[in-house]
Amino acid sequence: MSDFEVLLVGGPSAIPGEERVQLAPSLTEKVKYRFGAHYEHFVHEGEFTAVGEKRLPVYRWTMRTAIAE
Repeated sequence: MSDFEVLLVGGPSAIPGEERVQLAPSLTEKVKYRFGAHYEHFVHEGEFTAVGEKRLPVYRWTMRTAIAE
């Protein structure tokens, strides 16, 4: 089974645009993106969008958690 390219939408505006496309193992699992001393959490709710020639699932930001030390 291969990973899916997904588009991260929302969350901190400082996340670079080139890092907004990430890989996810499934469309039902949330994506945790490490950003500074936190994880930004994104989920897919069925939306898709065109990015260049590709149609990608949209993962929207839901919350931030601190990285445990």
